[in-house]
Amino acid sequence: MATFQDIINSDKPVLVDFFAEWCGPCKMMSPILQDVAQRVGENAKIVKIDVDKNQALAQQMGVRGVPTLAIFKNGEQLWRQSGVVQANQLESLLNQYA
Repeated sequence: MATFQDIINSDKPVLVDFFAEWCGPCKMMSPILQDVAQRVGENAKIVKIDVDKNQALAQQMGVRGVPTLAIFKNGEQLWRQSGVVQANQLESLLNQYA
């Protein structure tokens, strides 16, 4: 299984969704992320990380609230925001970093 570092070291933008099963806004993000995945296709990757199952990683990344979304490319964090983010904004960010 690839490590988090392996995943974010991609030369394509990687949108990481730090979420929790019990989180209402996180559940709202699911269909938005599916929509974005269809729109950007192979140009970007979307990864969901459960903060309850990956507490050390969430702490290392400074995730204080969920959902927290971050875009990485070549291992570098390019963008980050907490809360629900609309599909259009995510799509344009991913295209900007592609």
